[in-house]
Amino acid sequence: MANLSLYTVRAVVVMDGDGNRLIAKYYNRGQNVQSYKTLKEQQKFESELFSKTRKSNSEIVLYDGQTVLFKYVNDVYFYLVGNPEENELLLGAVLNGLVEAISQLLKYNIDKRSVLDNLDMVVLALDETIDDGIALETDPNAIAANVSKRGVDTIDVSLSNFNEQTVMDAYKLAKERFNLALLR
Repeated sequence: MANLSLYTVRAVVVMDGDGNRLIAKYYNRGQNVQSYKTLKEQQKFESELFSKTRKSNSEIVLYDGQTVLFKYVNDVYFYLVGNPEENELLLGAVLNGLVEAISQLLKYNIDKRSVLDNLDMVVLALDETIDDGIALETDPNAIAANVSKRGVDTIDVSLSNFNEQTVMDAYKLAKERFNLALLR
């Protein structure tokens, strides 16, 4: 009997071309096995995974009793670690949706530098795609739109606006925006 669970993803790891971690999120909720609890265990897993997949031509491997899908774009490796009995097509759709959404958000320029410079958008895209090990979204357009929409909700505090206003006007504007943010 198949284990029916919403918790399909165990980890998402983004590494550079040298095998250094850029982003890593490990999800243990809903998992039978509590693996990679410590940073040392995570780093060991990541370095071994990188050395195994660095020269691989396939996009999926079974490693350490887990299904691992990976995608290499320019100098960035994206890894999605799932349960061993999980459907590879579902995991592939999640990984491809995440990578394509990040590509859209970074204006189709995925490299180590742009990922680090836009780390906030990349992490938001990851959170929009996977929540605590549950795959939420696979459509890259929806993921990118949700991340972009969050950017609109932030308060615009540019210096040019304040230079044109008096201190009292700036205070009133900040107070109004704060009240609007509370009402949302």
